Amino acid sequence: MALSSTMIFRVKRCEPELVVPEKPTPPGIKKLSIIDDQEGFRFNFPVMFFYKRSPSMRGQDPVGVIRGGVAKALVYYFPLAGRIVEGAERRLMVNCSGEGVLFVEADANVMIEQLGDSVLPPCPLKEELLHDVPGSEGIIGCPLLLIQVTRFICGGFSLGIRINHTMADGYGIMQFLNAITEFVKGASAPSIPPIWEREQYFIARSPPRITCTHNEYEEIPYAKSSTNVVDSENLVRTAIFFGPKEIQVLRNHLMEKFRGC
Repeated sequence: MALSSTMIFRVKRCEPELVVPEKPTPPGIKKLSIIDDQEGFRFNFPVMFFYKRSPSMRGQDPVGVIRGGVAKALVYYFPLAGRIVEGAERRLMVNCSGEGVLFVEADANVMIEQLGDSVLPPCPLKEELLHDVPGSEGIIGCPLLLIQVTRFICGGFSLGIRINHTMADGYGIMQFLNAITEFVKGASAPSIPPIWEREQYFIARSPPRITCTHNEYEEIPYAKSSTNVVDSENLVRTAIFFGPKEIQVLRNHLMEKFRGC
């Protein structure tokens, strides 16, 4: 069930603000690795979360709670509060300036249940629930993280995040979000402390020396036959949603396959 066509969906956003680490953090320049520095990683990617009203949140404002958790987590994940700079040969580095991450407080005029299947990917409401603040969408010199918390009239809320991919992948941003959750629950430090050792383990030799063949970067030639024809002009890009049921089906299928091994 999608959002009703007769319903006027509105989101009122406050002016974006910068959330800085709660305590002073170490300044300096940290190099990104050769992996992070790839041209194909120079973009921002969005993540959306939706939460129904919880009795445990009675009397608490999710905006304030999350904002506070972000400030505490940035003390440990302080490079995220910095800005990407470009050095010689277009090599990327992060200036740990402590300038902060962008944070947007917002309110929607509907209940979260009224969104129906609109919360599933690709979410058609993303532009409202994760607003691209003008001037913030660049890779160089822009905030590395944009967070929008949107309250719904039922007490639920959404959490929209846009992250600079040169700084983190999906696993990395989830570790950061888990740290925020732990601080919200009263922790004094994250259970998994972040470690920045990219310049130690993921920097190429100078000059570069190739020691093995990386087949994962090879372009696979497709043989055109009656049973194997790839027509790039007719390929369709779509999103496939894997929920708990689908994951369980895949897990059961794998267990069935390997049971006799």
